[in-house]
Amino acid sequence: MKLGKVEFCHFLQILALFLCLSGMNQAELTRSKSKPYFQSGRTRTKRSWVWNQFFVLEEYMGTDPLYVGKLHSDVDKGDGSIKYILSGEGASSIFIIDENTGDIHATKRLDREEQAYYTLRAQALDRLTNKPVEPESEFVIKIQDINDNEPKFLDGPYTAGVPEMSPVGTSVVQVTATDADDPTYGNSARVVYSILQGQPYFSVEPKTGVIKTALPNMDREAKDQYLLVIQAKDMVGQNGGLSGTTSVTVTLTDVNDNPPRFPRRSYQYNVPESLPVASVVARIKAADADVGPNAEMEYKIVDGDGLGVFKISVDKDTQEGIITIQKELDFEAKTSYTLRIEAANMHVDPRFLSLGPFSDMTTVKIIVEDVDEPPVFTSRLYSMVVSEAAKVGTIIGTVAAHDPDASNSPVRYSIDRNTDLERYFNIDASSGVITTAKSLDRETNAVHNITVLAMESQNPAQIGRGYVAITILDINDNAPEFAMEYETTVCENAQPGQVIQKISAIDKDDPPNGHQFYFSLTAEAANNHNFTLQDNKDNTATVLTKRNGFRRQEQSVFYLPIFIVDSGSPSLSSTNTLTIRVCDCDADGIAQTCNAEAYILPAGLSTGALIAILACVLTLLVLVLLIVTMRRRKKEPLIFDEERDIRENIVRYDDEGGGEEDTEAFDMAALRNLNIMRDTKTRRDVTPEIQFLSRPTFKSIPDNVIFREFIWERLKEADVDPCAPPYDSLQTYAFEGNGSVAESLSSLDSISSNSDQNYDYLSDWGPRFKRLADMYGTGPDCLYS
Repeated sequence: MKLGKVEFCHFLQILALFLCLSGMNQAELTRSKSKPYFQSGRTRTKRSWVWNQFFVLEEYMGTDPLYVGKLHSDVDKGDGSIKYILSGEGASSIFIIDENTGDIHATKRLDREEQAYYTLRAQALDRLTNKPVEPESEFVIKIQDINDNEPKFLDGPYTAGVPEMSPVGTSVVQVTATDADDPTYGNSARVVYSILQGQPYFSVEPKTGVIKTALPNMDREAKDQYLLVIQAKDMVGQNGGLSGTTSVTVTLTDVNDNPPRFPRRSYQYNVPESLPVASVVARIKAADADVGPNAEMEYKIVDGDGLGVFKISVDKDTQEGIITIQKELDFEAKTSYTLRIEAANMHVDPRFLSLGPFSDMTTVKIIVEDVDEPPVFTSRLYSMVVSEAAKVGTIIGTVAAHDPDASNSPVRYSIDRNTDLERYFNIDASSGVITTAKSLDRETNAVHNITVLAMESQNPAQIGRGYVAITILDINDNAPEFAMEYETTVCENAQPGQVIQKISAIDKDDPPNGHQFYFSLTAEAANNHNFTLQDNKDNTATVLTKRNGFRRQEQSVFYLPIFIVDSGSPSLSSTNTLTIRVCDCDADGIAQTCNAEAYILPAGLSTGALIAILACVLTLLVLVLLIVTMRRRKKEPLIFDEERDIRENIVRYDDEGGGEEDTEAFDMAALRNLNIMRDTKTRRDVTPEIQFLSRPTFKSIPDNVIFREFIWERLKEADVDPCAPPYDSLQTYAFEGNGSVAESLSSLDSISSNSDQNYDYLSDWGPRFKRLADMYGTGPDCLYS
């Protein structure tokens, strides 16, 4: 029988193990005996039973216990006087020993990957005395490995990247597989790698697991991703070895190996001439199969007649070239433009320059379309001046506009009244001459900014706008006046020549050389003996005293007329009055009181007296308020509080009475007898005018009189009741008359009862009560008719 390679290897392993075990057992059996020796008066016998290291194969699947080895002592004569015991790891649970023969067996399946060896202790005992005949010895049982674990890729699956167009042999990634078998014994843990999927693009090193490129010029634009399957096999890859696989995803990363190319050699776009500046005319794009930074491009206009009219920029997101307008287009001036545009990669890889220039050219032709444009003014802003003294109808200036189209339509002018609400100006519709329509005032508005509209006669919807700034020139038409309202005072103890006020003037006019004012006293005030005026020649003047001894009792206020003249041509003047008050001043010249009435107070009441009078008045007011408050509090019991207000209150009782015969729940005496005397209550705030006496008995009085007297009694009681509300209210009394004993008013049992009531009067009430009269009447045919 011929054995294969795998079977032959297994046979050699088993044979070597068998020889090893046989050798150990033979050594145990043939080991020489040693004689005992004596030491320090004590006898010590050298160990004379044999033990050694044992081996056992893992993953034993037999039904019988697996024989491991045999322990034997030289003391054992084979007569059964010696027994063997085993202790340590797995003793009794995994390993058992025949106490008579010393044979060791394994009772469970062992796995080297879980535990590679077991340390045990053996001892020979005298069976009779159970004392050791030899010292305890330690030995090891090693688990012999078999190939029962396949290689595993603990880090898989893998992902990796490699640049496209990489040369053959470029390293991509390294994969590693581990085998749990014993690497020191046999080839169970020796792994080799191979590629099952991914050829011929990639290869793998059998021993290291390094994946490399196997083909040159792999193009990402053709295929950008590959899925590889790598196998790891133990037993050095021989037949019968175990294997494991993993997947590796390899992505080709981009390199700049594709130059940009325009899809077309020329482009043409039509653009209206009215398109505003900075508007987009067109978008063009050169195709580039690369991605990311390798596809970034820049565009520029390299030639053409539109270099100053158009510009091109790049859209960073789409890599498009955006053509925009730099200057206004005019169909009448130029109808078309031609541009030569270049697109070039920004990041060029020198390794791929041989693939061609990484730029491209194209031609863009832009056709300008004619549109009906609004009239255009010869100037964007007109500046005009006019005097504020100009009369109505004065010509200020002229504006001009024309139709830029080839038709050159006539233009009509008008003023946008939203910019001239007061209608100060007019414009001639045909000539564009601007004139004044109202009198102008520079002090009201120094500059008028108006908008002039120019409309085509043939198409009024086309409107052009021109802007006119009209400056109003000043004339001297405003007289000077005080710069402010002055509050001037003079002390009673002022000395002659003392300055009491410095004044200045303002003028609404605006002369070219500035203002120059002249101050003086009027003719009637020039010779006064109290004050004088000094012109400071700097548009200010100073008021001074001419005497001393001012007294408020004699004159408390002085009026000083001051004449002010400006330097205009012709000059204008005005008279302004300065009011000067005489005041009582302290030692520092600061005014304290300036009223002449202060001197009258000593003749009448002093300040203390006035304060005392005011305090008395306040005290009286407080007393009055207290009295009013107390009276309101006394009257409060006359007003029902919210809980006792009976006008709109509904009192609910949820108890049910005992019927008509129940007279215990409520006191019915008040309803049965009016002769009960009630205590008369007297109101504290009303003096009764009539003294009420005791009521006589009403037994013989008719019922209507009884009701009247009953209501009158309640009315009198309410008048004298201190708790009665001071307003009209509805009083309800449950009173049925003197003859009522508050019995049932129901007629359901009237027929069968011995009631003494007579209902014959119902027949006298008319036809409406005929039915009741028939039911309750005493006539012979009334009962059951």
